Amino acid sequence: MAGLDGERPAVHVWSCEAGQLRELGSVGSESDGYGDAFSWERIVRTPALAWHPGEPRLAVSAGESGVVQWTPSGRSAVDGVPPTTEYRRLAFSPDGGTLWASPSSSDAWDSSDVVDLTSGTVGSGPAWDTGVAHHPGGGLVVTLSSDQGATHGLFARVDPGAASGAMRLLRRALILDVDGYETPLFSADGRHFAIRGNAYGNTLDVFAFPSLQRVLSTTLGEPSPGYPYPQEWLDQMRAWSRHNLAFGARPGVLWVGAPTGALFEVHIETSRVVEHRLVAGSPVSALAATASGELVLASGGGELVLVSVRSDLEETRAPDDGDASTAAASAVAEFLDATSEVPEGGDLDEHLLLTDGERTWNSDDLATVHAATEEDPTWLRLRAAVNKVCDAQT
Repeated sequence: MAGLDGERPAVHVWSCEAGQLRELGSVGSESDGYGDAFSWERIVRTPALAWHPGEPRLAVSAGESGVVQWTPSGRSAVDGVPPTTEYRRLAFSPDGGTLWASPSSSDAWDSSDVVDLTSGTVGSGPAWDTGVAHHPGGGLVVTLSSDQGATHGLFARVDPGAASGAMRLLRRALILDVDGYETPLFSADGRHFAIRGNAYGNTLDVFAFPSLQRVLSTTLGEPSPGYPYPQEWLDQMRAWSRHNLAFGARPGVLWVGAPTGALFEVHIETSRVVEHRLVAGSPVSALAATASGELVLASGGGELVLVSVRSDLEETRAPDDGDASTAAASAVAEFLDATSEVPEGGDLDEHLLLTDGERTWNSDDLATVHAATEEDPTWLRLRAAVNKVCDAQT
């Protein structure tokens, strides 16, 4: 596991073995501290990192140092990555042979870098800006591509061992209101994924997979009162960590860390919520799950806590690994059968079939939107306004 230092843009690496956490090393600890940096300035200084899917290897992009990789034997450069390139997002392909990096080192706004780690060559991939989540069934990833008015959740097929290591974008996609979301998070069985955001509030949405139906939508803390924002509400909103979600081994259960130090156990299908008090008085600053289903919690007081999760309920016990893998692979196959690839170089606006988890739109639907209500998402109201102006000029 890896963790970000709360005072400086550094990454610390721990091992989790035999129920114990042990620090192994760090990357960027020599960097200057965050100081008074806040909000966007702090985000820009925060290192990007990605774990290799099958090896103890961590890729880190940390400011002027460019991209380096940490392994138990030490730090080293990553062959093929342009020197001193500052990427804001990194991800490995499912087979670990390719490093995906955003934004593009060529300064092209509509592309990303695809680094072949064997040959050291850099190619071009689709634009993305918010992490890459691997479906546990294999061969499928999802990432986010954001604009101020809307964010697309882009699914992509990735064939194991493919020479290019490229994401092959698919037509079925999500559309989320506004921007500022975190990397999607899949459950261990692949039946659900959660998205935390956005720039204007602590929203939490959970979608079923492969249907993409939204099965949970809530706001952590108080909903936005609208602009201008009261200082009391801003302080409360900022108290919630942006990295406070984890799916454990049990199916249908999402864990949420709170500013009070509590962990909330959310049963997705029943909406039942159970509160667990762990580090009272110190906020949960990060939450993650280990491969064995334990939770690792970081507190605002600088503590790391390993949490063992148990349940006597038969319906919430973790499934057999073989059964879970088969079910996850079947879900991916079902999703792929229900969609097709976006043609290479194709315009996403023309080819994407968009859903918000409740409604679905294709390009023709969106071209004919001329009216929207206050209850509609911001991006749909903007689309209606643009369509009206364009029609008036023709």
